[in-house]
Amino acid sequence: MKPNIRACVAYTAGRLISQKTSSSVYDYSQSKHISIDGQIQSDNIDIYDYERSCHFGGNGDGTKYSLYDYGDSHHVELTINGNNFEGYDYGSSYHFSGDVSSNSISLYDYDKSAYFNYDL
Repeated sequence: MKPNIRACVAYTAGRLISQKTSSSVYDYSQSKHISIDGQIQSDNIDIYDYERSCHFGGNGDGTKYSLYDYGDSHHVELTINGNNFEGYDYGSSYHFSGDVSSNSISLYDYDKSAYFNYDL
């Protein structure tokens, strides 16, 4: 998964699970804040990645979401289960999984075989 798509997924999962608002996510792998903001609701996600100048979002039922990355033009599936999340990135054709604890998000990207950490 590309770094900013991974950051959008982490931001979305982090906000859905923690119910906290934030206008950015700190990506430890890139050592920087990425400005992302927008609407996160249980049935609709509409956020904007200011670094890539593109929207990321879609619809869901509170646990399963079908999202679309308008910057790279592909879908991302996201499932929330308590403090955990998992999904599939159609751009890389790999799964991902992770968990949220307070403001901290840990995401395992099967494409890179590595963990990535974020803070809201």
